[in-house]
Amino acid sequence: MNALHTMNDPHQITSLDALLALYGEINANSLKKEVPVLTPAYRRWIAASPFVLVATGGGADAAGKAASGGLDCSPRGDAPGTLCHVLDERTIVIPDRRGNNRLDTLRNLIADPRIALLFLVPGVPECVRVNGSAIISTDPALCGLFPAGDTHGGNLPVTVIVVTIGTVYFQCARAIIRSRLWETAGTAPTDLPTAGEMTRSGDGAFDADAYDAALKERQRATLY
Repeated sequence: MNALHTMNDPHQITSLDALLALYGEINANSLKKEVPVLTPAYRRWIAASPFVLVATGGGADAAGKAASGGLDCSPRGDAPGTLCHVLDERTIVIPDRRGNNRLDTLRNLIADPRIALLFLVPGVPECVRVNGSAIISTDPALCGLFPAGDTHGGNLPVTVIVVTIGTVYFQCARAIIRSRLWETAGTAPTDLPTAGEMTRSGDGAFDADAYDAALKERQRATLY
């Protein structure tokens, strides 16, 4: 299916009524699990997570052009308990650790404060979703919640993302069960393109071999 086909697809769903007609009633439990704050159960779950996906959108101008970074979904990872800090039942703080300085997430939040988080715990088939709004802060007290430790020079994050919670709910296990995500962990395919090869696909003159050879040491030295 090409782009032209998707623009002229006679099977395209264009109204909410047409969409709802295809599906049955909402599962009552899927509504019961949604809450406006971090309950003790959800707080314990998030404290155990070492990995969160952060989704943001930069909005668009009158011509439809992205006003900032556009849509983005970025991974954030750290040891459980240091991935984020729960200030209270309505507030989560996430450090902006060292990266490539594209700042896609932060650019988007300047334009549009809406944010969606998806927390994962390895080996657990459910995941937890948090939707809300966020600001970017340089508050020394908040940045100071996230030292990296002596082994990494103790670098503090330059900024933190302060999330005000709108809704919290867990995602059922079906997607992770179907994907066998945790069953296949540690058995990555050996024929995937490397980071250098993927970079070279955007710049034919890029030295992929040199990049890949130095990558692990560079990542270790700049982790925090």
